[in-house]
Amino acid sequence: MTIQEWLNNDQLGIDIWEKKYRYKDETLDEWFDRVSGGDPEIRKLIVDKKFLFGGRILAGRGIDSVKRSLSNCYVISPPNDSIESIFECGSKLARTFSYGGGCGIDISNLRPNGAIVNNAAQTTSGAVSFMDFFSYITGLIGQAGRRGALMISISCEHPDIEEFIYIKNDLEKVTKANISIRMTDKFMQAAKDRQDVTLSFTTEVGEKIEKVVNAYDILMQIAKSNWQMGEPGMLYWDRISNWNLLSNNPEFEYAGVNPCAEEPLPAGGSCLLGSINLSEFVTNKKFNETEFCNAVKIAVKGLNQVLDEGLMKHPLKEQQDSVRDWRQIGLGIFGLADALIKMEITYGSKQAIDFIHFMGSRLINSAIEESAILAKEFGTYPKYDNRVLDTDFFKFVAGSEATNLVKNYGLRNSQLLTCAPTGSLASLFNTSGSAEAIFATSYNRRTLSLNNKETVYKVYPKIIQDFINSGYTEETLPKYVVTAHQVPYKNRIDMQAALNMYIDASISSTCNVPENISVNEIADLYMYAWLAGCKGVTIWRDNCSREAILTTGNNKPENSTDPTPIFNSISPISRKQLGTTIGATHCKKCACGTLYITTNLDKDGNLVEVFTHTSKGGICQANLNAETRLISLGLRSGIKIEEIEDQLKGIHCPACQMAKAKGQQIDGMSCPDIISRTIKEFTNNGWTICSQYQEEKPIVANSTIETKDKCPECGESLVRQSGCRSCPNCGFSYCG
Repeated sequence: MTIQEWLNNDQLGIDIWEKKYRYKDETLDEWFDRVSGGDPEIRKLIVDKKFLFGGRILAGRGIDSVKRSLSNCYVISPPNDSIESIFECGSKLARTFSYGGGCGIDISNLRPNGAIVNNAAQTTSGAVSFMDFFSYITGLIGQAGRRGALMISISCEHPDIEEFIYIKNDLEKVTKANISIRMTDKFMQAAKDRQDVTLSFTTEVGEKIEKVVNAYDILMQIAKSNWQMGEPGMLYWDRISNWNLLSNNPEFEYAGVNPCAEEPLPAGGSCLLGSINLSEFVTNKKFNETEFCNAVKIAVKGLNQVLDEGLMKHPLKEQQDSVRDWRQIGLGIFGLADALIKMEITYGSKQAIDFIHFMGSRLINSAIEESAILAKEFGTYPKYDNRVLDTDFFKFVAGSEATNLVKNYGLRNSQLLTCAPTGSLASLFNTSGSAEAIFATSYNRRTLSLNNKETVYKVYPKIIQDFINSGYTEETLPKYVVTAHQVPYKNRIDMQAALNMYIDASISSTCNVPENISVNEIADLYMYAWLAGCKGVTIWRDNCSREAILTTGNNKPENSTDPTPIFNSISPISRKQLGTTIGATHCKKCACGTLYITTNLDKDGNLVEVFTHTSKGGICQANLNAETRLISLGLRSGIKIEEIEDQLKGIHCPACQMAKAKGQQIDGMSCPDIISRTIKEFTNNGWTICSQYQEEKPIVANSTIETKDKCPECGESLVRQSGCRSCPNCGFSYCG
């Protein structure tokens, strides 16, 4: 068999295999042998396109000449509250990235901004200030043509939570990491009830830093940041901690999650990945339950084989020890949307959710049964505790056969199931990723011919191509064929919540929402996902600000050039077009008395105007009027707020300096400096006052900036699915 025959001449799949997974000039049959480890059952599943290991295994299994891990996922031991531990954590990150692993770290142990430290600085810059250090390391270490992948998380109870929420609103900060918040049930309930909560941190010397905030206001700030920038993500930490096979093991504790958040792991933890292609188990509109269960058992056996082979390939001793003690594997799925279409079931419907319960129950029971049989032959994982039988998760999912096997033999693995993004795996087989709906019914793909002429042609996912071949068009597809943007987003959450009931790790998943969704609706989705029992949720709004701005950054093909600035071209949104605004007036002290600064937002929470008035008039009033008119003009023209702040801050006024010298209270070095500080304070906290006035569609200033994040390899627009950005044109994926 040739690669063309195996992949039905799909050029994208062929390119992915050759660029990512093929070792040197090995043939397809040699690749099957290497990747399967010589196991005939595993080999047959791969040949039949029913199962694939994770990308690290496909690329590295059986190759001992390269220092390369077979695991995609790691969580580094969280740094302790000392400079030595922080830099040791950075060293561990670098070493793990150099072996090809993606990492997660949690910074909740680091003291908040302003806390006392016993060094020359006297006070610390806070937990959030070290995120750029970890991000820098991630961008520095290469991984066969790509950078590392990093997730940074923090507890919702940390006093620096608000600074964490907004850190990536500055496009120059933490550019190489995803960020997520570990949200507790207590905090979410307080947000639901509009109650205050106390954020607290106690240092090793007994200093206690506390801050009282309104939980709902914090949730709205998270929603606002997500609406603008697509982050942070949400981790429902109590659900993660309590819904698994280790929830009552006193020796076990989760320390963080991997970059795509499908793998909560202990300190130093790691996990191998593999995925079952559900689409290949549907024939004549029927799902083959027997073949599926058998495939799950073979896959669990195969992942355990790889775990043993790769034990000493983990770069750090703490990782080797954790893998040896807990033996965590992560078997998941892809091709769910294709399977549903083959069964003529609409994604997101009640019938689709019923199928998830049917499939999910058989998935987890087959995995448990095989792990117990392996424990009979090879022994349990070293930290096994028979109290696993009493966990809420096991009691809910386990059937009688699985229960009896575990009672008699224990388990070979402490963790069994996950749902990784599977972007490259799905593209290899031209099928849908993970548990997502199909993203689109067609894509435009660009190629260069032999005479170097660019050709653009339309390509279809295989499931859609089959319809086209049988006489349908994209416009006449059956009603049960729906794309991600056609699925109501609460139905999308319901699908994830149903699957989550059978997954002991978690699910990497993206809820794609339309551009005109409001901040309030995003906050409602966070609440809905928590109430539904999800372990986490990532929400991505089409054409959010990050998507637009990233296009002009470093994510571009090597042969592209920076555009020449177009001067004298931007027309601001007119004040009349904005209509009614809402905001606040701030009372600040300057040399001329009280400086009243009014900051106004449009109905989507965008800062659009600033004006001032002083209690005593003062000789600078005309200058202030001109200054604030130009500020407002810049805001309505789309200039970044941070740029305006930077231009104003630090300006000195002799009158203010003289007043300070006399002991008067002055809120800055000059009126422009005070305005800069006020704008920053307001944009971080003040937008919530207008949230109830939000309309559906945001107003966007005229701009020549494109509004799609571009692929760094081919320059085409990326799509966001399964918690990861990937390219439908060339197969590039930020998740490997």
